Amino acid sequence: MKILALETAADPGSVALWLDGRVVARDCPRELSNSAALLPAAEAALKAEGLGFSDLDGIAFGMGPGSFTGLRVACGVAQGLAVGRGLALLGVGTLEAMALAAGGGRVMVTLDARMGEVYHGAFVDGVLQGEIGVCPPERVSLPGLPGSSGPSGWLACGSGLLAYPALRERLAGVVTDWKADIRPHAEFVARLAAPRIERGERVDPADAAPLYVRDKVAKTVAERLAEGGRA
Repeated sequence: MKILALETAADPGSVALWLDGRVVARDCPRELSNSAALLPAAEAALKAEGLGFSDLDGIAFGMGPGSFTGLRVACGVAQGLAVGRGLALLGVGTLEAMALAAGGGRVMVTLDARMGEVYHGAFVDGVLQGEIGVCPPERVSLPGLPGSSGPSGWLACGSGLLAYPALRERLAGVVTDWKADIRPHAEFVARLAAPRIERGERVDPADAAPLYVRDKVAKTVAERLAEGGRA
């Protein structure tokens, strides 16, 4: 089973290949936009392994949440490759892949959503607890477990911790391990997608879509002025 994974929820984007259980990955060049760099990076990764797009069995993409523009890039490229070559296609949640990268049993994943907000999700043994959310850092729900006396012993990861010190303060009482450097990466999209595609999971390319969570790209002029910013 040979699968190409694409992730552009944040900069830089990345690509990865699942090659019968072996994973090779590379980042897109930082000096280029993801739209310009993603497909050449995929081609280069395949060429380095002596492969071409025709050798693939499936395509996976990080479906978000994350950068609106970035999510559309990965989804669009994945759709085009899947349709053009008749390949299996599957989207993988970006925060779910970050939880896998973090490596903990109880993981609170955070991702800077800009506009003073953070995407967040709590995962226990890789399973999402509740829903993916987006809100100001001071309103992020504290993770917990049903039937427990209180949440504790969590690992927190992602760029939200770096972007918003208030978020780290809010989670300090329940988090014992911090991995702020964990970011969206195609390697972990590939690791999650491969067994699912092997089981026959896939989505029709016409139905593939990013998971935005938030339906607003930028603040209005009035909102920026109200916060003391410039129009």
